[in-house]
Amino acid sequence: MSKILIYPNEILRKKAAEVTKVDKNLLKQIEGLKNILSKGENAAGLAAPQLGVSKNFFGVKTKDGVIVFINPKMKKVWGEKVYPKLVGEDKKEEDFLEGCLSFPDFFGTVKRFLKIEVEWVELIDKKFVSKTKELMGFEAIVWQHEFDHLLGILFVDYVKNEGGKFYKNVGKEMVKWDINKII
Repeated sequence: MSKILIYPNEILRKKAAEVTKVDKNLLKQIEGLKNILSKGENAAGLAAPQLGVSKNFFGVKTKDGVIVFINPKMKKVWGEKVYPKLVGEDKKEEDFLEGCLSFPDFFGTVKRFLKIEVEWVELIDKKFVSKTKELMGFEAIVWQHEFDHLLGILFVDYVKNEGGKFYKNVGKEMVKWDINKII
């Protein structure tokens, strides 16, 4: 479990199995995910299936380290799904482009909820502890992206189904790309 799977690996399309017990294997898999995610320069989150582990957990990078969400659920959403925007120092809006470690150099626009409430279990002293939290903005977007991985849904599915914009990073330039060449 040290290599990130690249699409079209079939594990990326499987629904992940619920985590039901804490054992040495699970602890090793979680530590491996946290290690890879914390070292990833452009990584905001990483799901177990991306590492070939079809189990229901993912990690999200925070300023304090990596939070691992085990058996996560989205409990509540506010508003409609929208294409997130970035606002530059010049107050100009631009599209937020979502990427994925399983699709190196590809980015696209995906509609997401900008505020959500989530619940999950976290491992504390090798025991499951239930947690709930409201997430907003970037944190909510990353959470939804990783949660989708547990269901076998990939960001390119949304780009294609919603007719979003899709790009390939070529050198230092973002070039419009045909999504149908990918999926």
